[in-house]
Amino acid sequence: MYTGRTIFSQLMDMMPMYEFGKCVERYRGNYKVKSFSCRDQLFCMIFAQLTYRESLRDIEACLRSMSDRLYHMGIRGRVSRNTLANANEKRDWRIYADFAQILIGIARELYADDDFGLELDNTVYALDSSTIDLCLTLFPWARFRKTKSAVKLHTLLDLRGNIPTFISVTDGRVHDVNILDELIVESGSIYVMDRGYLDFARLYSVDQSGAFFVTRAKSNTKVRRQYSREVDKSCGLRCDQTVVLTGYYAKRDYCGQLRRIKYYDLETEKLLVFLTNNFTLDALTIAQLYKLRWQIELFFKWIKQHLRIKAFFGTSKNAVKTQIWTAISAYLVVAIAKKRLDLETSLYTILQILSVTLFEKSPVLKALTANSYGCDSSNSDKQLELFT
Repeated sequence: MYTGRTIFSQLMDMMPMYEFGKCVERYRGNYKVKSFSCRDQLFCMIFAQLTYRESLRDIEACLRSMSDRLYHMGIRGRVSRNTLANANEKRDWRIYADFAQILIGIARELYADDDFGLELDNTVYALDSSTIDLCLTLFPWARFRKTKSAVKLHTLLDLRGNIPTFISVTDGRVHDVNILDELIVESGSIYVMDRGYLDFARLYSVDQSGAFFVTRAKSNTKVRRQYSREVDKSCGLRCDQTVVLTGYYAKRDYCGQLRRIKYYDLETEKLLVFLTNNFTLDALTIAQLYKLRWQIELFFKWIKQHLRIKAFFGTSKNAVKTQIWTAISAYLVVAIAKKRLDLETSLYTILQILSVTLFEKSPVLKALTANSYGCDSSNSDKQLELFT
């Protein structure tokens, strides 16, 4: 019988805790803390995400029921809902945001060679946002509409491995296009985004940074055709043109040439018009790139279904951001474990197994590769699989 460490502690070993210590020191997270450290807070919040706890009382009850194993799980302080609530309220959320960025760097290296559907040397990003509705009475600082509050999760997703590389949490009133001002654009990369980001001044800045963008044109976007290329209409393409903007403000903000591609999608029976500054890739590849943008929609749907980011353990801005960033950290550490352990199992299945085995003293690889659990094929097809 294996009498070593718990699965939870083995999973936490995959996180660089020395780097986490640097994040804590940067924001003085453990200042005047006697027992319940930032490390304890992080482990409790990741435990809540992996087991989908519903409240602080729920977290307290579950962890106290296994109090004899908490020390071996890495949780040194006494767990109570008041202590955890106070930690989420007072300790700077940037500790967990900075640490998540470290995990992002590790995950991106592990998934750097993954195939995402197209044979391209460029790094391809999908940019979008998702709104999380909140109660106006409990979250007045995030006022969105007259009768409700909301926060927006702005995310830049690396399509190689579906790793979120940039995340910004704002109130619901912040328009998507403003996030382009916060991005550090990588030269040679391709940014795929929907019409909400169609701001020609900002897109021109992306172009001048040496990066490429693929977006959809609005119905009122005025252009003048300069050159047309032949296209294969049998694959859905309708035209491939070099154009310049003719609108007064658009022409002023983006003075260079653009490429306009029209594509008829047989599945949705819609005619899609794309704008890009990439003149080297073939037209069909541009259309396929935009189709891959759907991966970020799956990412948002997945984390809302399987992580705790729709209901919050605290009502302050700091508590909300802390919970979101620790949820992202939980997502990343499972993704890292999947790659390091060379698992073929889907991320959904891994989370399901971890949710009931975290307290077990068994090798984590054995627990995640055991053949004793079955998979109902009738339901598995309905689950979103980001890491397949």
